[in-house]
Amino acid sequence: MGRVSRRAFALAALATLTSASGGASAEPGGRAARPRRVAEMRGVWLATVMNRDWPSRPGLSAADQRAELTGHLDRAARTGLTAVIFQVRPTADALWPSPYEPWSQYLTGTQGGHPGWDPLGTAVREAHARGLELHAWFNPYRIAAHGDPGRLVRTHPARRHPDWVVPYGGKLYYNPGLPEVRAFVQDAMLDAVKKYPVDAVHFDDYFYPYPVAGQSFDDDAAYDRHGGGFPNRAAWRRNNIDLLVREMSARIKAIRAATRFGISPFGVWRNVTTDPLGSDTQALQTYDDVYADTRKWVRENWIDYIAPQLYWHIGFAAADYAKLLPWWAEVARGTGTRLYAGEALYKAGAPAQPEAWQDPAELSRHLTLAQDHPEVGGHVFFAAKEVAADPIGAMARVIADHYGRPARTPKDRP
Repeated sequence: MGRVSRRAFALAALATLTSASGGASAEPGGRAARPRRVAEMRGVWLATVMNRDWPSRPGLSAADQRAELTGHLDRAARTGLTAVIFQVRPTADALWPSPYEPWSQYLTGTQGGHPGWDPLGTAVREAHARGLELHAWFNPYRIAAHGDPGRLVRTHPARRHPDWVVPYGGKLYYNPGLPEVRAFVQDAMLDAVKKYPVDAVHFDDYFYPYPVAGQSFDDDAAYDRHGGGFPNRAAWRRNNIDLLVREMSARIKAIRAATRFGISPFGVWRNVTTDPLGSDTQALQTYDDVYADTRKWVRENWIDYIAPQLYWHIGFAAADYAKLLPWWAEVARGTGTRLYAGEALYKAGAPAQPEAWQDPAELSRHLTLAQDHPEVGGHVFFAAKEVAADPIGAMARVIADHYGRPARTPKDRP
């Protein structure tokens, strides 16, 4: 191809790209400006617990782990996402060199085993190099997905402080009712904030554990010691979680003022049949069942963003996405807390899911619905493995329908 024809080809390609990007203004001198970025969260969760998304299995070499991680970051950037929410403390462990807790078993297969590199440090650096935000995702109270303290590494804090531990539902948890536990888990998580310029600290939906039929969470001794002044145990438990959230918010800002604090709870606060302020749903209630007053955290501006897990399809009787999204928009309206919708990409095309989830357009319809609610500042997709596989093209449809223009994650409060 000659010099003139190459130039003509390049100009034609640039015109096509500019048109597909929603238009770009011209700079002085006739040069095409870069398309303006929209302020929108386009996030993906990257889960490490049980090796769900990464690493693909424990025991990979450091080089293979790094390659898989950067592959997820490359894909996020390539598909127009803006943020990766990376699980760095899945079970009272760490994916960075922590003086508080052992290296995660999901890296080497052995809890406490040094992987030979620093996954969190690498993730922050490589995400930023690709124009992505890196949100460090922590689970505050879960110790282990089994019930045997003897399987924990000998130096584990839960073995040094057995009085901190509550077995429940075949798993181990730290007791949220103990002030010393609350202080410890905060210190352990904030170590990462001190060491790395993470864009946000992120909690998932686990506070007190989800109810297990026929079992009770044995915090009698802690309630006897610390529950005075509360009308009942439920109010005391909610206050314990409120304290965790409020204290973490203040401590994050004291350490690194630009780092935000976000939480992704289960998508139902309370049902309207329980509370007139609740949503038109018939589902588990975070306020009553895991003692997380998620609505309060938004209204009190304790957190910078909330990403409720709205993991249901439009028209689902017990929890209709089309009813829950407007409810959360009303909760966030007029507050200093941004609202992002958590999206169940993992359900798209899954064999056990209802017919609605076999339609590649279901998730795209969620984003279309959100356009009618200016409080919704974006969406977060669960999870990275499904972004890669996309079995029925649901993520590709979202990108085609909604992500034509480049975006940046909103940094300031609304």
